[in-house]
Amino acid sequence: MNQIDVLTGRYPQLEPVKDSILKAYEILEDCYLAGGKLLVAGNGGSAADSEHIAGELMKGFKKPRKLSAAQAEKLLTVDGALGKVLAENLQGALPVIALDGHPALTTAYMNDCEPLLCFAQQVNGYGAETDVFLGISTSGNSRNILYAAVTAKAKGMKVIGLTGSKQNRLEEFADVCIKVPETETYMIQELHLPVYHCLCLMLEERFFL
Repeated sequence: MNQIDVLTGRYPQLEPVKDSILKAYEILEDCYLAGGKLLVAGNGGSAADSEHIAGELMKGFKKPRKLSAAQAEKLLTVDGALGKVLAENLQGALPVIALDGHPALTTAYMNDCEPLLCFAQQVNGYGAETDVFLGISTSGNSRNILYAAVTAKAKGMKVIGLTGSKQNRLEEFADVCIKVPETETYMIQELHLPVYHCLCLMLEERFFL
């Protein structure tokens, strides 16, 4: 059974957003096939979700993601002893940057410039056309997320929104917005986690044997 069927089997209430999840997956697959990266941001619990996503994609989730023989050989060529440890322990990664995780940069920018643009500034600095911005906002109206989404679109990036069910501004800028069917903040967050776990599992299955 594929991951999206497992997800909707465990969480039948997510059946209405199945197509949005699949579209988000396709955007992320295209991003990684093109050598791009994911930039992800949120506030509060959604900031924790951003870090969680980075953790699932930057290291093994369900699979060990062993390095290829060619990668291992390159490490051994640089240094036999150190390379051996690296070759045996490094894991394949899909590049993600959680934008909440740079306190020196963000506090400097918030102090010196416009605080609500701290995520947008990072999208401006890190982002490229092959990249994707994932904005997580239970309301879909968090202004710092909206500024980052606009910046991403201006740079030619794809934008994915992860929100609650209410109509919101983020979906105006998103190539796809996964609007989970809840309106209460903590209930929205409870459904966000299985959605992004599903996306991470699908990506791991696609890019790692």
